Amino acid sequence: MLGGFAAAAAGGTGLLLLPGATERPGGASFIEALFTAVSALCVTGLVVVDTPGHWSSFGECVILVLIQIGGLGVMTTGAVIGLAVARRLSLRTRLTAAAEAGGGRPVNAPEVILGVLRITVLTEAAVAVILTLQFALTYGMPWDQASWYGVFHAVSAFNNAGFSLFSDNLAGFAADPVVCLSISAAVILGGLGFPVLMQLRRRPFTPLAWSLNTRLVLLGTGVLLAAGTLLVLLVESGNPRTLGPLNWPARLLAAFFQSVQTRTAGFSSINIAEMDPLSWLGMDLLMFIGGGPAGTAGGIKVTTFMVLIYVVAAELRGGASVTMLGKRLGSQVPREAITMLLAAAALVLAATGFLMAVTDFGLDVLLLETTSAFGTVGLSAGISAAIGPVGQSVLVVLMFVGRLGPLLLAAGLALRSRRSRVELPEERPIIG
Repeated sequence: MLGGFAAAAAGGTGLLLLPGATERPGGASFIEALFTAVSALCVTGLVVVDTPGHWSSFGECVILVLIQIGGLGVMTTGAVIGLAVARRLSLRTRLTAAAEAGGGRPVNAPEVILGVLRITVLTEAAVAVILTLQFALTYGMPWDQASWYGVFHAVSAFNNAGFSLFSDNLAGFAADPVVCLSISAAVILGGLGFPVLMQLRRRPFTPLAWSLNTRLVLLGTGVLLAAGTLLVLLVESGNPRTLGPLNWPARLLAAFFQSVQTRTAGFSSINIAEMDPLSWLGMDLLMFIGGGPAGTAGGIKVTTFMVLIYVVAAELRGGASVTMLGKRLGSQVPREAITMLLAAAALVLAATGFLMAVTDFGLDVLLLETTSAFGTVGLSAGISAAIGPVGQSVLVVLMFVGRLGPLLLAAGLALRSRRSRVELPEERPIIG
């Protein structure tokens, strides 16, 4: 997976360096092409240049393809092509692709891969039709332009990318429920993760048969969406530069829309740079958590966050084991969740500290940028282009690691696992 993503990023960078990829003569610089390619492939949405103004139609097509590859996953995309061309795959390819797409190792890997493709195509097509009709009939776009804008934003939304063909992102549609809610629905579905979507498709009305993963993702997503909406609504309602000028229905819509985007999508219908630092802090937390596992979302994942909550609750109760939603967790699960949390937090804090040392920006705005990059979100106060090539390179690394995950990166870099043959004496240090 590491090699596949690196090769796809290199290929995308090469295509965006071609003279025909930009509107202006001379083509893009290397850092512009690299940053944009990695941001698209890692479905982040951070940009250092204006997407519609800088990139040509060919460049926008390259970005769209990278978004789709990144959302499906490099291994899953390769497996889909292999199934279409050769109708057969090696066992290792099938299992690796299924693990990337479904978060496990099912017996019928081709069925899982094709199921992921079916969900992706149907969702993107439905949202693209809605957006195309809205752009053409309500806003008077020519049908060819409306179709292209509809397809691009549908793919960008479902894959939680946040790239937009409007220079002000989606600020012009802040009070439009058709555009905002259809894009929000695509973002939420993509952020749930393919295992959840496939189980809901097979057993939509039997919640007792849902797996613990599905129930955790749905519960956590609902709670976090409501909390984010309430936070933005309360903090920004009095801000004349964000929600202040909108009427209350539009305020509620914009607050919900921005809460949805922290699920790692990165679209914006209000000016992020003008938001209150308290809103930034809340969005930092939501972006750090991210969406569901084995999907298009980033972050440490909702399941990791929920496991940590239940671990703390079990420790406060003095329980011998961690139980959640009628199930008992294995001893390895809390260790994995804690490792993920600490690795991700260390990475974000180290990157933030480094950027504070090499730029003139403050902690609050840099933490928003680094958390957005790690969570593959794309929400930004507009400083990505101003932090220079060194800072942009740091964000490139954060986006790459955030898409693959700290644990996957560590596992990919490890030479081999080692099992201890010695059992050491047990002793307890004082905690707290």
